[in-house]
Amino acid sequence: MEIRTLRYFLETAREGNMTRASERLAVSQSTLSKQLKGLEEELGKKLFIRHSFSIELTEEGMLLRKHAEDLLSMADKITEEFKSMDDILGGDIYFGCAESFQICYLARMIRLCREQYPGLHYHITSGDTEQVTEKLDKGLLDFGIVVEEPNREKYHALAFPEADRWMLVMPEHCALAKKDKIVFEDLLGLPLYCSEQSVRNDLPRWCGERVKELQFEGSFRLAYNGSVFAREGLGYLLTFDKLIDTSPGRGLIARPLSPVLETPMYLIWRRYQVFTPIAERFLSIARQEFVKMQETTNGRIGKA
Repeated sequence: MEIRTLRYFLETAREGNMTRASERLAVSQSTLSKQLKGLEEELGKKLFIRHSFSIELTEEGMLLRKHAEDLLSMADKITEEFKSMDDILGGDIYFGCAESFQICYLARMIRLCREQYPGLHYHITSGDTEQVTEKLDKGLLDFGIVVEEPNREKYHALAFPEADRWMLVMPEHCALAKKDKIVFEDLLGLPLYCSEQSVRNDLPRWCGERVKELQFEGSFRLAYNGSVFAREGLGYLLTFDKLIDTSPGRGLIARPLSPVLETPMYLIWRRYQVFTPIAERFLSIARQEFVKMQETTNGRIGKA
């Protein structure tokens, strides 16, 4: 199975039309059709259902599309890494990021790196810990930023200086908005939104086995999407502080959980990972910045 043939397949799957796909690939339609038929013969499965003016993927085609996207991403990343081996001023770095206000620290480290190495190009993918670590394990990412204690046997990790505090986001005129803090009993019977990862790992640290008593209306990987539903009065969103705009006039308000629930965040990378020169340089800068951030945090605690 050739990389080129997978590119043909993936472009055709995305376009859903042979003519448009051949135009985008700059090959003749007959060449494209021949390559796709050869791929079906090689796999022994029908990948497309052909209609008069369009095509759709079979179940086997959908499975191949999922794997083809990862394989081509990996192939492109390998090519870029080898191109950058002799580039002392730049190259590409791939990050997978959880949602957190602490992403500002990552942005600062990238800025410092670009000031020294102007040829740096960075690529950001958003997702929860499961999505980020899956891509990290496949080699599609260089670094992950996760909000869950990492597996130290698999990953090296640097802890961010702060922790994300949990809040309940709700319509600003609802009854709970009058409270200064939210206790467990306030949530009973309410339609709640939260990420599946947090229901498994974070909320049990706050309320233990009683998490099973809560009514989860739905789950969202992105807090913003959950806030839209909360604004419409469909439910209440459990999420990190500072992710949702709750300024006056936005229709939402946030109240902290009590007792306080916090989640730490980590920069992680695979053990025994071989980095490109630019990724090595970024990590060196990151280590220095994490030391400075920790010293600043300790200084604030000492003064307090």
